[in-house]
Amino acid sequence: MSISVAALGKIMWVLGIVAWYVIRYPFERRAKRVRVVSSQRSHVENFGLASALLGLAVIPGCYVASGIPEVADHPAHLWAVVVGATIFAIALWVFRRTHKELGRNWSITLEIRDKHELVSGGPYAFVRHPMYTSFMLMGLGQAFLLSNWVGALAGLLGFSILFFLRVDKEERMMVEIFGSQYRDYMARTKRLVPYLY
Repeated sequence: MSISVAALGKIMWVLGIVAWYVIRYPFERRAKRVRVVSSQRSHVENFGLASALLGLAVIPGCYVASGIPEVADHPAHLWAVVVGATIFAIALWVFRRTHKELGRNWSITLEIRDKHELVSGGPYAFVRHPMYTSFMLMGLGQAFLLSNWVGALAGLLGFSILFFLRVDKEERMMVEIFGSQYRDYMARTKRLVPYLY
């Protein structure tokens, strides 16, 4: 029995999402043990997080499970699945490295933890927001893996909503906490894509 290219793309996407959760889970558990000193969680941030979750997990997951909306299907190509799986693997590598560098400073929301430090090593030496870079890459990988316009593009849309609703607020918070140290860091790094933006 041979597997279709479209089904292979779906399987690769599911494996990527499972790997994403396996990477995140231990950091999420550890983060709950570190006291939060300051939180700027808001309805706008919750909307951004929900958009990312919908675009990168719920909508494509519904498509993978049901095939709906079938009207948005397009032909699957093996080259696209290979490209998508490669991009998704890079996204997961960046995602893991980002968590490792942040350590006890990591938080899913805009929070400052007890004894919070400015992290500027690893992927943070190249971009200020490598976690967002990993989400962007996941969305791009998803676009190649899924042969359905809705499922494919939902990830990039969800990521974009989260990024543009949150990044300015996050950087203002870091300037408030770290002052000139963060301003100097901003001057030598890009936001999302090394050497470009």
